[in-house]
Amino acid sequence: MRRKKIYEGKAKVLFEGPEPGTLVQYFKDDATAFNNQKHGLIAGKGVLNNRISEYLMQKLEEIGIPTHFVRRLNMREQLIREVEIIPLEVIVRNVAAGSISKRLGIEEGTILPRAIVEYCLKDDALGDPMVTEEHIAAFGWASPQDLDEILQLTLRINDFLNGLFLGIGLKLVDFKLEFGRLWEDDQMRIVLADEISPDSCRLWDVATSEKMDKDRFRRDLGNVEEAYQEVARRLGVLPEAGPVDIKPPRVMQ
Repeated sequence: MRRKKIYEGKAKVLFEGPEPGTLVQYFKDDATAFNNQKHGLIAGKGVLNNRISEYLMQKLEEIGIPTHFVRRLNMREQLIREVEIIPLEVIVRNVAAGSISKRLGIEEGTILPRAIVEYCLKDDALGDPMVTEEHIAAFGWASPQDLDEILQLTLRINDFLNGLFLGIGLKLVDFKLEFGRLWEDDQMRIVLADEISPDSCRLWDVATSEKMDKDRFRRDLGNVEEAYQEVARRLGVLPEAGPVDIKPPRVMQ
């Protein structure tokens, strides 16, 4: 099938959807780290992330979190609503790890006194720099009202996912969210966009503190595919046939 490509990112491709206001989100096996300085392939990652993100988006919808997700189409693709992406990465930290440990000298694994929410500008060329609410308001990336709504949604998502992952023996160390503006009949609402998967979350085994996420790729720890499969297995969404490959649709010239 030939489809018009709208956008290609590091881990996903967006194609024109079957009806107005929709897109098809295709999950790739590509893995990147350190702002694309490190690149590789994780066999079956796209299949697993598609299933994991579908499951988590549906669970969040059930508690009233609006998302761009419509339905899964096949092993690697989802139908999503087209949204105007807000150019911010919203990072939630429950446990010190990664950049916050380096920046502030906090030992990795330290439980933070409260969930810390950080904002980064989505700009690969600049290395996704951290920004403050002052920057966001001054440069018009989001209005104060948008930001209030984003923060409220983010804290609710964190509470819910913390409990969900704890129930399957995983600690939600930190994670990244993206939001978009959904326009319907001249009405705008903020919705959760992008994906939630081991690509965008740090997940540690509660008993062993073993890393079950993309840090296994970042830090050359090995068994990356197995870690993603284990997260999917614990969530109960491991594909029956295993990570079967599906070729991307041919792109219209």
